[in-house]
Amino acid sequence: MKIRAFLLGLMIWAPLLAFAQNTVTGAVTTGKDYRVHRATVLLVPANRTTFTDSEGRFEFRDVPRGTYELIVHSSGLGDQRRSITVKESLVVADFHLEIAPVHEQVTVTASGNEETTFESFQSVTSLESIQLTQKAQPSLGEALENQPGVAKRSFGPGSARPVLRGFDGDRVLVMVDGLGAGSLGSQSGDHGENIDVLNLERLEIVRGPATLLYGSSAIGGVVNAITGRQSPTESAHEGWSGYASALGGTTNDQGGGNGGLNFSTKRWSFRGGGGGQRTGDYSTPLGTVVNSRTRSYDGYGAVGWTGVKTFWRAGYDYDNREYGIPFAAFLESGGTAGPDEEVVNLRLRRHDAKVTFGARDLNAPITGINGIFNFVRYRHGEYDGDELGTYFKNDQYNYRFTLDHKKVGRLSGKFGISGMHRDYETIGDEALAPPVIANSFALFDLETFDIKKIGLQFGGRFEHTGFSPDHKASILPERSFTGFSGSFGVRVPLWKGGLFVTNYTHSFRAPALEELYNNGPHPGNLAFEIGNPNLKQEMGDGIDVSLRHQSERWHGDVNFFYYNLRDFVFLAPNGNITDGLFEAEYLQGGSRYLGAEANLHVALHNNVWLLTGMDVVNASLTEAITTLKTGAVVASGTPLPRIPPLRARVGLDFRYKGLSVRPEVIAAHSQNDIFTTETRTAGYTVVNLDASYTVAREHNVQVFTVSSFNLGNRLYRNHLSFIKNLAPEIGRGVRFSYTIRFQ
Repeated sequence: MKIRAFLLGLMIWAPLLAFAQNTVTGAVTTGKDYRVHRATVLLVPANRTTFTDSEGRFEFRDVPRGTYELIVHSSGLGDQRRSITVKESLVVADFHLEIAPVHEQVTVTASGNEETTFESFQSVTSLESIQLTQKAQPSLGEALENQPGVAKRSFGPGSARPVLRGFDGDRVLVMVDGLGAGSLGSQSGDHGENIDVLNLERLEIVRGPATLLYGSSAIGGVVNAITGRQSPTESAHEGWSGYASALGGTTNDQGGGNGGLNFSTKRWSFRGGGGGQRTGDYSTPLGTVVNSRTRSYDGYGAVGWTGVKTFWRAGYDYDNREYGIPFAAFLESGGTAGPDEEVVNLRLRRHDAKVTFGARDLNAPITGINGIFNFVRYRHGEYDGDELGTYFKNDQYNYRFTLDHKKVGRLSGKFGISGMHRDYETIGDEALAPPVIANSFALFDLETFDIKKIGLQFGGRFEHTGFSPDHKASILPERSFTGFSGSFGVRVPLWKGGLFVTNYTHSFRAPALEELYNNGPHPGNLAFEIGNPNLKQEMGDGIDVSLRHQSERWHGDVNFFYYNLRDFVFLAPNGNITDGLFEAEYLQGGSRYLGAEANLHVALHNNVWLLTGMDVVNASLTEAITTLKTGAVVASGTPLPRIPPLRARVGLDFRYKGLSVRPEVIAAHSQNDIFTTETRTAGYTVVNLDASYTVAREHNVQVFTVSSFNLGNRLYRNHLSFIKNLAPEIGRGVRFSYTIRFQ
């Protein structure tokens, strides 16, 4: 009987013991064993995240047996990664972080789950808050310039917007916390983005199509501004925390600062903060660029509640900025007005109310729920002197609802719905389009299948987009588009620390509002634009290949991409000149993008790192395009406009304790592959020198930075600038910044 009872008990308990749930815990310290508060700890591939508490400790409960990677990240410090095997009820893993030049970047944008950029199926760059403060730039494009595969399009510093792998406008989606920013930065070269990079937790750039999760406007990539105020785990650290920064600079009389305070209890969290920045007209080796000044200020507040499994967040952001458009009157007059005869300024205001809610770690077929909704009220005035010329109104509702399903064997993933409602209107001199209502709705699914160490990722998205012009103001037709986007990726480890990733993507993009309905002079794009309400949807197929390595002594990656786009929407000049501007029509034809990015960071010595990188893109039409109005032909093989040139970066990072000295050389090749209305841009070499000192203590991290740029006072021009022939880039100067983050 005893033997039978034993065998019966063994039959009952053996399966449960085999899947026994365990605890992984540890402590994170720095310096002289200072405890690191609110460090981010990732458990991969379980896709779980937590923060260290006030004692520097972290804990993961109910961890199934298996082999995992623990990654610890803390702003201003070097990150650490460690393999652990969970086969006992308690696993202890302690970490000691040091100041280091290379960081384990974290992203949530690529897959919707927090993961490292090294393991991501897509090519991702993530910049944390201290890095953004050290750059101390007034606009999104200026802050991201010179990142791998990222260039800036501009009409002056205030309007600078990122260009990803040569893609611009509606093909690059700018988001805040995973939802569209609701701005008009994609519609015109002189429109900027209302995002204060100094008030962000991090800024993530996904290069290449991100249409599965984020829609057809992400066909070229995504820039996601992460505020941290919508995180479901933000109240994990109880008590007060916050940050503050100050900055200043020469050459453009820069000055500003920002700060924020957070207070959390076990269940509740409260956040508030804001800041402001101003720059004057910037100087170049040829003199001052008149009316290139910028002004901005912003504020935010948020409240949240976190239960055992459920959470919600609510927040409000306000951003107000003004910037000048250099040479606007000169260009609008066809070159007859003097550069100082009339000043054109843009004043932008953006209100963003957002609500996030969800549930985690559910013991059900659906293990996680995440919903996010926002309303953006955007207003934009263009002033000639003190007189309002054009007024833009854009009200936009965005939502995304995502469900994580229970892991089925080796299959895990998420599915959901997303949508947008947009009410757009312009009034005044540049009212190029009638009032339009736009709506979109999508269903999507993204799955990951693990075969031992090999990972497969695949998914699809069905999306419908419709445009309804106001028939009282226009006889333009309503249009609607429905399409499918899909992708398939493979991730294969090749050696210890080595990874090979490749993706195939099929993408769909509905034409943008301005491509369908604009009609009139548009100095912001240096064209008299003629929209085409008969445009078809744009379809594309692409391949990305990435080879990555990560170890203590060197980090590196090289990415190749090829995209073939059918019915590519293109602003084609027809040979006419109207109101001093090239007359151009939105037409369609085939195109292809081919390029590469590479980074290599090597430890030459314990205190000396070599930092290198390069990027290149070649884009051209693959078929001839004939304009409808005049019959002018743009030949097959013609390069597309404003494609960035070949660029390379070489630098060193000298480290001694908290001190870092970073000389850098950036070189760009001349851009000779130009569109018919473009002019050649000469190559250049620019020398920069940055120095910073980091003080890491138990309750705070402080960073002092001095950045000197263009030390040779080199005269150079940005090929993607709409005013490159009139305004070169900034001359020799120095920026100073200080930031503190405390817990």
